[in-house]
Amino acid sequence: MSVLGARNPCNRLGASKPVCTQPSRPHFRRLVRNVHGVRLLGGKVIDSRIFAPVGFAAVLKLHSYFRSSASYRVRIALNLKGLPYAYAPVSLVRDGGEQLSAAFRALNPNALVPVLEDDGRVLTQSLAIIEYLEELHPRPPLLPADPPSRARVRALALTIACEIHPLNNLRVLNYLTQKLGVDERARSAWYRYWVESGLRAVEAMLIRNADTGRFCHGERPGLADCCLVPQVFNARRFQCRLDDMPTILRIYDACMALPAFAHAAPEVQPDAQ
Repeated sequence: MSVLGARNPCNRLGASKPVCTQPSRPHFRRLVRNVHGVRLLGGKVIDSRIFAPVGFAAVLKLHSYFRSSASYRVRIALNLKGLPYAYAPVSLVRDGGEQLSAAFRALNPNALVPVLEDDGRVLTQSLAIIEYLEELHPRPPLLPADPPSRARVRALALTIACEIHPLNNLRVLNYLTQKLGVDERARSAWYRYWVESGLRAVEAMLIRNADTGRFCHGERPGLADCCLVPQVFNARRFQCRLDDMPTILRIYDACMALPAFAHAAPEVQPDAQ
């Protein structure tokens, strides 16, 4: 299990020069006992044991798979909020899927990642986890202040998380091939169709609204960006056509230029293969 965290718990956007924004938690002491090979977000390795934030009995623990879109969303949110967390890898492919084990189902009966543990509380569903973090740690905010803007950002996030992602989730793709006998070519066609059509709808939502800025809403990343970036990553992985979505690609590039997003990327996670 690796421990990841931003340079400063009150760091804005994972910037190299953190700005304190009245953090709702005490500063964290980067001191660890009982876990070998601990890697902080900046890449520094500390040879010590048990991560102990000042004033807290336990650090946030994220059960995650490096290529899981839902886990990716939560990693981005944790980084944007500057919250250190322990990374507990759950392979979705090894031995038929570690998420199907009795031990993991005891955490989440749905057998899905991510799962976030916080001082004895077990939280599931990526958007519920992110909203939980938003309520406990409102600075920096991932949702705008006014209700119409909050509804817009949630609509963008839910369009991705509820309309696009479920149709190309790994368990759905596996069902197509293993139970329905769909071949790999048809499986890939299914994936691309739903991702491309869904992202075109997101592109239209973005270009038709004046509140779209450098990011999905305005000039700072938020909940919608936490959902958009993982979906674009997977769309590229499966060679979806994105050339007719310039707004999405522009926002994706702006997000990936920020350390909070770059350090959440699948290829830099402890379980990356």
